[in-house]
Amino acid sequence: MRKRQAKKRPLLPDPRFNDQLVTRFVNNMMWDGKKSVAFKVFYDAIDIVEEKKQDDEKTALELWKDALSNVMPHVEVRSRRVGGATFQIPMQIRPDRKIATAMKWLITYSRKRNEKSMAAKLAAEILAAAKEEGAAVKKRMDTHKMAEANKAFSHFRF
Repeated sequence: MRKRQAKKRPLLPDPRFNDQLVTRFVNNMMWDGKKSVAFKVFYDAIDIVEEKKQDDEKTALELWKDALSNVMPHVEVRSRRVGGATFQIPMQIRPDRKIATAMKWLITYSRKRNEKSMAAKLAAEILAAAKEEGAAVKKRMDTHKMAEANKAFSHFRF
């Protein structure tokens, strides 16, 4: 690369839970720079999760973190051209990319649900992912299956 790699900007923790991961999630969810709207949606979703959860020993935020870790992929396939043919090569994922991918999938599949508000959609997807079901977890399973199917090409790793 010609230029230096960009410095990581420090993230401010969110006001309610004092957690940087929450801010990162809200930044991913935000549309058109409307951060306060995104925070309201997230906090409403957490409140809905608090009402609907079954087990009493975990808080809604812990359930959200469990859901995030259940959606996190460990391997992914990357395309690589070798002698005119394109191979799907399974590769390990960096920890920060794992988190980013999990957040993106959780938000994307929340948006595709059929509940009334975005907060309800997000809460339903969080509860489903915490129980290891739902579309986001299915996406992780599909990614892992794809990597398993292309294990034979792992010697092409770059």
